[in-house]
Amino acid sequence: MRLYDFKRGHKKTIDDIEKIMREMFGEVRREGEKLISSYKGLERIEIWFHKGKMAAETRSKKVSNEDAMDTLKKWNEFLYRVTGYTAKERKKKMTKS
Repeated sequence: MRLYDFKRGHKKTIDDIEKIMREMFGEVRREGEKLISSYKGLERIEIWFHKGKMAAETRSKKVSNEDAMDTLKKWNEFLYRVTGYTAKERKKKMTKS
C-alpha cells in the first residue's frame, strides 16, 4: 500500500476519484470503501482513503514494453489529476518521509 498526499486545495472525494478513474481506466466498481479497476499492465488497482490520504495498491502483470510504458504514463497522469503532484514532486515527498 502506498499513501499519497493531496496538494493544498486539490483534495478529492471518493466520487471525484471514481469519475477520474472511469475517464482514465474505463470500468470501475466499488467494493465497500474501495474503488477497483484495472488497466493494461495493472491487473488490479485499488483506491481508498486512509487517515486523510489516498491509499493505492496495485498488482501488475507482464505486458509488452509498449503497454508497460503506456500503463506507467496513464498511472502518473491519474495520480497527478487526483493529488495535484507531478511524478517528480511525489518522488521528492516520498524520499523526505
